Amino acid sequence: MVFSRRMAALGAVVLIPLGVAATSFALADSPEPPKVPPQVELDSGSPTPSRPEATPSDEVVSRPPVNDSPADDDDDDDRGDDDG
Repeated sequence: MVFSRRMAALGAVVLIPLGVAATSFALADSPEPPKVPPQVELDSGSPTPSRPEATPSDEVVSRPPVNDSPADDDDDDDRGDDDG
């Protein structure tokens, strides 16, 4: 069987990725298993809030003012190029 360019290309397509995978596997660090503490202690009692809780107030908020703009102006498409 004659060694041809097709065989070389096929060998490169197969061997180069295998070589990269083998190299990365050989150079990779193996992680150590996690260390578990011998005893776990839970806090007793109720947790203390980090900030005081907000209390609802009886303040009345007025409505926003009515805008007398034209009906076709929705203000959503304004990009600073208003003609009016």
